[in-house]
Amino acid sequence: QVRLVESGGGWVQAGGLLRLSCAASGNIGSMTSMGWYRQVPGSQGDQRSLVAALTSDGATNYADSVKGRFTISRDNAKNTLYLQMNSLKPEDTAVYYCDLWLPRFTRYWGQGTQVTVTS
Repeated sequence: QVRLVESGGGWVQAGGLLRLSCAASGNIGSMTSMGWYRQVPGSQGDQRSLVAALTSDGATNYADSVKGRFTISRDNAKNTLYLQMNSLKPEDTAVYYCDLWLPRFTRYWGQGTQVTVTS
């Protein structure tokens, strides 16, 4: 069983910064990628949109809206994924979720952490 626990969310003024963490545990040795998604309650279909992803071989992918401001990274020794968020904007306000992919299209989600950016 895989468990993902996010932390680091909170309140911050526009222009500020936060660092999210996602601690992974369980049978994650064959992990293919991990990433961050966000969801704004009441938005279109309550869908989670990609923020950033990091594959097991180090490739990254960012949403256009966060390029140049957010950085995804991973500490393999700690089995922890990070999202450094700089120059935060009110439109970054959302619940942020960590995900992890294993082979055979197996996906796990964390419980989410709230990020609120005030203007």
